[in-house]
Amino acid sequence: MRLVVTRPQSDSERTAAALRARGHEVLVAPLMRVEPVAGNFSGGWGGVIITSANAPGAIADSPAGKALFKLPLFAVGRRSADAARQAGFSNVTAAGGDVRDLVKLIAERHADASAPLLYLAGEDRAADLVAELVVHDIAAEMAVVYRAASALFPPALSAALQAGEVDAVLHFSKRSAETYLAGAAQAGVAKQALAVRHICLSAQAAEPLAGAGAGRIAIAPRPDEAALIASLERAQG
Repeated sequence: MRLVVTRPQSDSERTAAALRARGHEVLVAPLMRVEPVAGNFSGGWGGVIITSANAPGAIADSPAGKALFKLPLFAVGRRSADAARQAGFSNVTAAGGDVRDLVKLIAERHADASAPLLYLAGEDRAADLVAELVVHDIAAEMAVVYRAASALFPPALSAALQAGEVDAVLHFSKRSAETYLAGAAQAGVAKQALAVRHICLSAQAAEPLAGAGAGRIAIAPRPDEAALIASLERAQG
């Protein structure tokens, strides 16, 4: 298939490599870019939580952030765990890939902690992790350490849509789907942008597309890249 990946550049390149290995043609067209947000991480923390591979890199150059490296870290999945190790964390435990797995892992491993956990989060979040931990009597506080900013709609994407050279677009967040629709309208290719197949990481990511009238939408059964690619290949079949 002729696919478009709209994630931030580094994430798009990694996803594109996995798709090309499966024989697909891929246009990397980042519609978002990740920007760090300065924060104060001082305090007595019992550990660190991340739900994105973007979080460790956002604090890697911060002296306050580096002070967290000695603490145990709980990651939502393998890729975010790898990013934490690359940034400098050594005591890293990965959950199975979604927030429910992460909450269960923390409840099992860290339920008796006396100090609160620090959740390094993005500005846009799909779940209220701190509230879910409270249900298990686990104290946690959130610090926003990065944001996803909208990028310009790439001319190459406009041209590919206009020429009918796109079979499907992969959407990893509601924000990027909204940016895709807005950029397509501004570029004069809104009709073509809706007509292609849309493979979405979650129902939330699919909402703007469904609301705009997109007719061919597939949603991954789990919010991770492997499930998204499996959904794509089922749609292809």
